[in-house]
Amino acid sequence: MLRFLHTADWQIGRMPAQFDPDDATALFEARFAAVERLATFARDQHVDAVLLAGDVFDSQTVAPKTIRRLFNAMAGYTGPWLLLPGNHDAALGESVWTRARRDAVVPANATLCLTAEPVEIDGRMVVLPAPLTQRHSYGDLTEWFGSAVTTPGLPRIGLAHGAVQGILAADIDSANPIAQDRAASARLDYLALGDWHGTKEIDARTWYAGTPESDRFKDNGSGNALIVSIDAVGAAPRVEPHRIGAFTWRSLAPALSVASDVDALLAELGALGRSDVVDLRPTGSCTLGDRKRLGQGIDAARASIRALALDEAGLRVTPTDDDIAALRADGYVGDVLHELRQRAAGGDDETARAALLLLSDTMLSLRQDEQVSR
Repeated sequence: MLRFLHTADWQIGRMPAQFDPDDATALFEARFAAVERLATFARDQHVDAVLLAGDVFDSQTVAPKTIRRLFNAMAGYTGPWLLLPGNHDAALGESVWTRARRDAVVPANATLCLTAEPVEIDGRMVVLPAPLTQRHSYGDLTEWFGSAVTTPGLPRIGLAHGAVQGILAADIDSANPIAQDRAASARLDYLALGDWHGTKEIDARTWYAGTPESDRFKDNGSGNALIVSIDAVGAAPRVEPHRIGAFTWRSLAPALSVASDVDALLAELGALGRSDVVDLRPTGSCTLGDRKRLGQGIDAARASIRALALDEAGLRVTPTDDDIAALRADGYVGDVLHELRQRAAGGDDETARAALLLLSDTMLSLRQDEQVSR
């Protein structure tokens, strides 16, 4: 029986820009940790090989240290690794792969699939790779699989990175196309795919593994790797998704209108923990008092979860008469508050909204300082 691990889209070197620098750095480091877990998992599962279906690196310009760290993270599994270039790390004339080879950091058990030719692994299987040699190709690079001559009696495994036509692409001219029937037309026992960052079954012999550490706010089954078992040539593969990722990316877009909506959002934020990465986009409206409570809850969440990205462009602050009275602002400051209140009520003056919040917070702080000093 053949048993291997299918993974893809590691995106090593990716630094997510939407987060604070310390959180972005933690998520950068999480991708190395995911590779270490994959290596340990592959070892414990006694797989015959690990197949990585493209986008090992996030870009061609990752630092030399990043390249070395990646190969160090793979050390936990000493069996064969097959690494395929994807659209982010295509096998250009000068690429991250040529740099890795020039610096002699590629371990002996790692095969870089930089050319379209069969790779036989320990008399156990033949891998047919379709490496991207440029970021975008408009021809199907898996077409040669059908004519490939391989050792009789060995499973034929395709390894590719791109968009299966009619499933993930809007039209046939999409970049890096892959025929929907490639596994059948090329007599493949299994086609291991990368590019779609979630786990997805195209047919019984064709799967996307997805990225092992989530990196997007999309509920697409990311954070997995696949164990693939094939009993004999022609037998249907058994595919088992296994959770690898440490973090769950959550998108929250609550519509606020009354105080109880804010209460519910604060409770939801309070229930999150260190493994959560959150994109928060509240919409609707709230009072100054509720906005202050919400701000405090967001600050508390930032300190208790892994990362939080906040976009309040769709949230209007509509101060009540009681809000304004509590500020006890008169004279020039009162006039400014009144004007900002009117402009912010329109909902499309972001500057007025931000100024109203800043001035209100300042006034509230002054009133609280006065109470403390008495």
